[in-house]
Parts: sequence; C-alpha cells; structure tokens
Amino acid sequence: MTDAAETWWARIVAGFTQSPVPQVTGTELALVILIAVALSLPRVTWRYFGLLATVTHELGHAFAALMTGQRLGGIRLGLDHSGTTTTYSRRPLAAVWSTFWGYPVPAVVGAAMVWSGFNGWGPAAMSVGTLILLASFLFIRNGIGLLITAGAVLAAVLLVLFVPPEFTGHVMIVLGLALLVAAVRDLGKLGNVHLRHRDRLATSDAYLLARATHLPAAVWIVLFAAVVGAAWWFAWQPMSLVFAATQGAMLP
Repeated sequence: MTDAAETWWARIVAGFTQSPVPQVTGTELALVILIAVALSLPRVTWRYFGLLATVTHELGHAFAALMTGQRLGGIRLGLDHSGTTTTYSRRPLAAVWSTFWGYPVPAVVGAAMVWSGFNGWGPAAMSVGTLILLASFLFIRNGIGLLITAGAVLAAVLLVLFVPPEFTGHVMIVLGLALLVAAVRDLGKLGNVHLRHRDRLATSDAYLLARATHLPAAVWIVLFAAVVGAAWWFAWQPMSLVFAATQGAMLP
C-alpha cells in the first residue's frame, strides 16, 4: 500500500512537466467525439458520468465563492445529479458571482482539459484535477456526496497510476469533450425547468440570480450559454487543425 501511494504521488508530481504532444489523427478524433457523446447523452452512461458533471458544477460555485472571500458552508451531492453549495456573504455581488459559476464550469473545465490534452499538458491536468477532488473532501457535507467524490477520486487515482503519460493527453481530450457535451445537456435541462417544470424553479441557478438581481432568468440562461459556447469555440481550435490536416492529406 505504501509503495502504491509513493508511486501515485511520484506520478502526480511528475505530471507537472510537459509531456510529448500527442499525435491525434482525424479518425481518432472522430472516435473520441463519439466516445464523449456516448458518455454524456445515453441515460445508462449519463447516470454515472453525469455525477462528475454535477461535482464540477458545485466545485465551480465553491471556487467562485472562495475567490471572492465568501465563507463556504459546504457542498451536498445527490445520486439524482442534484447538488447544493452553501456560501455566506454580506456582499450581494459576490453572491451573484458564485451563483453564476455553476452551469458554465463543466464546459470551461472541459475546454481546459481538451487544450491540455492537445498541448502536452494532459498529465498536469490529471494531477491538478486529482488534487482538487481530494481537497473537495473538506467541503462535502453528506454521506452520498462523500461516496460520489470518493468514486471520482478513485477513478482519477487509477488513471494516474495505470495510464502511461503519453496516453494521458488522449484521455483528457475524451473527458474534456464529454464535459463539454454534458454542459450543453445540463443547459437543456435548465431550459426545460423554466419552460415545462416551473414547480422546480427553486433549484435553478438562473431563477436564484433573477431574484437576486431583478434581471430575467432568460438573461442569465443566455449568459450561461454564451460562456459554454465560448468554451466550445476554444476547444474546437485544436480539433479543427486536426480535421484540416486530415482533409489536406486526403486531397490529391
């Protein structure tokens, strides 16, 4: 057990150096996109991968709260993909800031993972993500939340231990794209709450922001979508180069 822990920590530390840039072909990238969609769209896989999206969503609230000097009361997670982050602040703008950074965060994190994967920083992204998940244990306030976080940490530890550094970039691209797809799916669910299930409005960040600022919830949903769209655009840049190179190689 000690040897495994030492090996894991050595891999974590070693991850903070740039690895060789992975050679991703157009065929592989197309397959990666299919895998990412398969993780985030079908109900059978979303039941599990969606929990990672929820953890990322709630950690977004928590990080935004801490960066504005708010007191973090804790995070509660549910197996139904629900989550609550409790913060305390006497500054309304700080509370608005932390409330906003929920829905867009899986897309922002996903775009960062895709960029890291394409640019040789996949192991660094894996190391940072694992350490953040470990630190999040300090803020989880319910048993199910501890179970979900432990599952995410275990998966991250196994990836660090058993995925060679030269393949970590490929894994980061898959997971990053899956989070980007998840962000779009969650935005769709949010819109559905406001259009068809208004009895659930109390669970909507857009509704809470509307109450706090007197701006319509639709404005906040558009702003969420704008950040998610920007994250997709950022992630698409290295992918477009791969597809362009593939197309160029196919031309006579």
